[in-house]
Amino acid sequence: MHILIGSDHLGYPLKENLKEYLVESGYEVVDLGCTDAATPVDYPDVAAELAERIAAGETDRGILICGTGIGMAITANKVPGVRAACCHDPYSAERARKSNDAQVITMGAQIVAPTLARLLIDHWLASEFAGGRSAPKVDKIKKLDDRYHSKGKG
Repeated sequence: MHILIGSDHLGYPLKENLKEYLVESGYEVVDLGCTDAATPVDYPDVAAELAERIAAGETDRGILICGTGIGMAITANKVPGVRAACCHDPYSAERARKSNDAQVITMGAQIVAPTLARLLIDHWLASEFAGGRSAPKVDKIKKLDDRYHSKGKG
C-alpha cells in the first residue's frame, strides 16, 4: 500500500518515527512534510498538498501530524472529497475508517507518544469502510462536498 505522510515542524519527530515504522511494516511511504524540526513550516501548506493528492486519487491513505492534529484535519477537510479524522485513541482511529471512510488520519505530536501513534496507525490501516448504516451518512458528506464545490465555495 502507498501512503502519503506529512507534518509541520512540530510533528517532524513523530513523522520520522512513523515513517520508519511504516517502511519496516512493508508500506511504500511518500513524505510530503518538512525536513527538520528547527525550520518553521505552516501546517496548512502540508495538509493541502496531501489532501489534494488524495482527492486526485494518487493514493487511498494519508497521515498528517502537527502539534495537536486539529489544524491538519481542518485544512484537509477543506478539500472536496477528503475526509480527515483527528484521532488520539485506537477506537476513534478504527471508527474513522469503518464509520466515516476517512482517507486521512491526523494526530498531534504534542499529545500522542510514538508508541501510541504506531498503535493508532495499526488500527486505522487494518480497518476498512463497513458501509451498512454508515453508507448513507458518508453519502450525505459527499453530497455536501459536491454542493459547495459546484458553487465555487469549496
